[in-house]
Amino acid sequence: MVMKTRDKFIEVARQLFARKGVENTTMNDIASASDKGRRTIYTYFKSKRDIFNAVIESETDQILNRLRHIVAQSSTPEEKLKDYIDCRFEAMKEIVSRNGSLRAGFFRDVRKVDRARKIITRKETALLRDILQEGVDKGEFEISNVNQFSVVVTQAIHGLDVPYIRDNLSDEGIDKAMLKKYISDLIINSVRKR
Repeated sequence: MVMKTRDKFIEVARQLFARKGVENTTMNDIASASDKGRRTIYTYFKSKRDIFNAVIESETDQILNRLRHIVAQSSTPEEKLKDYIDCRFEAMKEIVSRNGSLRAGFFRDVRKVDRARKIITRKETALLRDILQEGVDKGEFEISNVNQFSVVVTQAIHGLDVPYIRDNLSDEGIDKAMLKKYISDLIINSVRKR
């Protein structure tokens, strides 16, 4: 399949950012590696920051598409919630590891992390809210305020991204599978109708 010019720029930029780092990649590098001229890249992107944001958006869209698939499944809300948590952690780990040196530079710049998180947080929260609301509607979950609970759970999951990716809890005897199970159990046991 022939890649559209804009999409090609985004993928080439992602690869260069991962290999060389964002700071060490120029718009000329991206244009050259894409076999396009500088003028062409500037018809799609005004700056390196614009193309970096497009890379982040492309990466987060991959996570969101996987999560949307889970929400659309015909399984129970409890099963969806478990699958959502498992998928979310794994998808984030894959994206971070695929982006090589981008990972190190990205995590050092708190503002970049915050910008990227804002892009995805609202959408993730809405998907999680759909699962939780379905559980409430079916009488399986009991949640006083689904909107607020969704925000808190999304933030809690985000707070565990780095420990999950880096396997930081293994010193405590908690491997990645256990972490996902504990988080799933914690959430499900707190919302399950008694």
